[in-house]
Amino acid sequence: MSLQEKISEDLAKAMKSGDKTRVDTLRMIRAQLIEFSKRGADHNITPEDEISILTSAAKKRKEAIEEFKKANRLEMVEKEESELKIIQEYLPKQLTEEEIKEIIKKYITETGASGQKDFGKVMPLVMKELKGKADGKLVQNLVKELL
Repeated sequence: MSLQEKISEDLAKAMKSGDKTRVDTLRMIRAQLIEFSKRGADHNITPEDEISILTSAAKKRKEAIEEFKKANRLEMVEKEESELKIIQEYLPKQLTEEEIKEIIKKYITETGASGQKDFGKVMPLVMKELKGKADGKLVQNLVKELL
């Protein structure tokens, strides 16, 4: 079952149960997937594209949460957090910090990186492997720390 089919099925369930936040969030995700698939002629959406769309939506929610916290808008923080939780249900399981560090160490060894100047060698390789499985900011901070 594709992600679009799963979201459509879950959307129908949410509509029946009357979960407004879930309905709104799933509609937003479905709309983004449909919009992406209609770009250009003969464009099929891949699982990587789906993960990229979901990751982007999750990132937007995290940024909004931070901004609403700064503005002391707690009701909006709760709304964004509940939407983020729903989006994360469809993303691959996020790796722990220790798992991320192991992958980074592997690429540091492979590339022979020896300091901050080698950040540009290591980061793209790590992100290619961790796309959708870890937050980019966390990965960036860990790479800097380990170099």
